[in-house]
Amino acid sequence: MKRRNIKRVVLTVFFMGVMFLYGCSAGNTPEKNGVQAPVPGHASKTEQSVENKAGEDSADKNGKGTTGLQFGEGSENAAKDSGGGLLTDQVDWPEEDRKEMGFRGEKGSGDSEKKEDTAAGGEKEEGKKKKTAADGEKEEGKKKKTAAGGEKEEGKKKKTGDVEEKAQDRQIRLGFAGDLNLSEGWETTVFMDRQENGIRDCFSPALLKEMRDFDLFMLNNEYTYSRRGKPQEKTYTFRADPKRVKNLKTLGVDIVLAANNHIKDYGEESLVDTLDTLDKAGIRRVGAGRNLEEASSPVIYEINGHRIAYVAASCAEEHEDVIWTSPATDDSPGILGCYDPEAFYEAVRKADQQADFVIASVHWGYEYLEYYTEEQEAMARELVASGADAVIGTHPHILQGISIIDGVPVFYSLGNFWFNGEDLMTGMAELTLRLPADPHEKPELTGLRFIPCTQRDLFTSGPEEGQEKELILQHMRDISFGTEIDSDGKIRIP
Repeated sequence: MKRRNIKRVVLTVFFMGVMFLYGCSAGNTPEKNGVQAPVPGHASKTEQSVENKAGEDSADKNGKGTTGLQFGEGSENAAKDSGGGLLTDQVDWPEEDRKEMGFRGEKGSGDSEKKEDTAAGGEKEEGKKKKTAADGEKEEGKKKKTAAGGEKEEGKKKKTGDVEEKAQDRQIRLGFAGDLNLSEGWETTVFMDRQENGIRDCFSPALLKEMRDFDLFMLNNEYTYSRRGKPQEKTYTFRADPKRVKNLKTLGVDIVLAANNHIKDYGEESLVDTLDTLDKAGIRRVGAGRNLEEASSPVIYEINGHRIAYVAASCAEEHEDVIWTSPATDDSPGILGCYDPEAFYEAVRKADQQADFVIASVHWGYEYLEYYTEEQEAMARELVASGADAVIGTHPHILQGISIIDGVPVFYSLGNFWFNGEDLMTGMAELTLRLPADPHEKPELTGLRFIPCTQRDLFTSGPEEGQEKELILQHMRDISFGTEIDSDGKIRIP
């Protein structure tokens, strides 16, 4: 019995030793405070969640589902948006450098490719888990988005109400100037190209600021933009390289008069090029088009719920032997001509039906005649009767008078603005409009002003004070037949 008991004890101790050794070699690591300690070489759950979030953030920014830096398609834009840019996105690295730097997608040795495939398999499995978690977050995000949508819709209602309560009258300033010339080889352009700051050095700083401060500024584009076509057989032909159009932006120009006697100096090709050049530059143009409908259509701006329309036409060559700038037809490009003015009157009537305030711009009269003619006055009266709320004239190259017809201002000619090397008096017209908060009320002309300027030595300036300013204003009074102009250039509106 004793031997049997001893044998049992020995066997029991043996089996207990075996079990103890087996438990120690099982590979389990102890937990501390209920958190499993990380195994060296692997990320903990906490670290993995940070990596997952970084991957999701990267996907949101780059539009891709992978994590880390993105090379190739899409990375250049992402780098620009960040304000700095990844050097690796901008440099064409040599093949050996790309391999050494470990760029994604580069081919290496067979062993490394296998390792990458193995790692990719693990990443793919991990990606499935991430996707499952992301789907859950996405579903939760949908719920939040739905709730946010309701709040956003409510916010829109409140915002709309606030705008309606704060709606107020608005005043805007409309500016107008005469002839501009940027023709290649012409004295103005040659002078401009010699200046350190280009066209900025061709106008006084105060005048340039005045031009740029207008809400809408219009002048006469007395040349064509093109590199094509042949010059017509006339005394003067003006053609500018299309790149010159950027100067209009510098001057603050919003819209140009295209109905004049030089817009077609190099034929129909040059006219079409001019239309395209202005359109691409974002400069509106009026009075010329690829056909009659386009040439006679108004340019309309909507401000504070009110529509302001510009219509334009030319009859500048009616006193010449040949009409070089032919009017547009139903199927050919040209200007809106007013040799027979009925088409112009009809264009104004149509604009009056579409807009609350109509500006009729016309290229007319005799060159270098400072007094407007009876024909000009008769046409002005018909334009007012057709619905024009202001009439702006150009072409004579010098100033002509101002009149008020049934409360409507008529500037018969604003002269050369920056056109040649002659020393001349010139100026700008300014109309101030009150645009009621209620779009059903008609805009009101509350201010009218003539801004005296000089074109001298290929430089245009606006004299702020002094004898010269008063001389120009007095000249305007003398040729305006009773129109009252004060010492600031303000014109009384009856």
